[in-house]
Amino acid sequence: MKPMNEEHLAVLRRHMVEMIAIHTDLASEELGKAALDERVMAAMQRVPRHLFVPSSVAPYAYQDMPLPIGFDKTVSQPFIVALMTDLLALQPHEAVLEIGTGLGYQTAILAELAGHVWSVEIIEEFASHAEALLQDLCLSNVSIRVGDGSRGWPEHAPFDKILVSVAAGRAPPALLEQLKPGGRLVLPVGPEQGQLLTVIDKDSAGQLKTRKIIPVRFSRLETV
Repeated sequence: MKPMNEEHLAVLRRHMVEMIAIHTDLASEELGKAALDERVMAAMQRVPRHLFVPSSVAPYAYQDMPLPIGFDKTVSQPFIVALMTDLLALQPHEAVLEIGTGLGYQTAILAELAGHVWSVEIIEEFASHAEALLQDLCLSNVSIRVGDGSRGWPEHAPFDKILVSVAAGRAPPALLEQLKPGGRLVLPVGPEQGQLLTVIDKDSAGQLKTRKIIPVRFSRLETV
């Protein structure tokens, strides 16, 4: 069988986005909306997910499922990537902190929508691989560093938005501190068997308001 070409892959991406739309509609009661932001859906259709997974699982890249990327980690299913991005409500001028770069798929989606993405990854091999992939895609508004994500990236704080793609028992205090007043943090919170996708808004006075969205399952935040 001959390999898939770009036209085939584009069709599969469109199908993936259609599946995200169906999943969103089915979860509309929990989400409080029946559709995700059009800008988010357009970014999901543009970014080639098959490049951000190992070649052995690339044929499954456009199915709505998590895929292994090595080191006992996965790239989240497309619906969750789209939902978390939608919940951030990104604006084109905003600075975003991402915790857990992985191979850079979520990073690429954020880079399509934000002014600049500062991404922290604890696994050095992931960070270097993601950096090369994002450069190949000419996404120049991304900076990646290797480090403990629970500490954020204070040199570039405060951030308009923060996305954490690994689960923690609670929002790390350093991340809350590095969030601008009026900013938003999206992360999975809870133990391995009971995580909830959570949105934390910080108002102009620095007060925090928390919303629980849907049950999820993510790798745990690693600290050093």
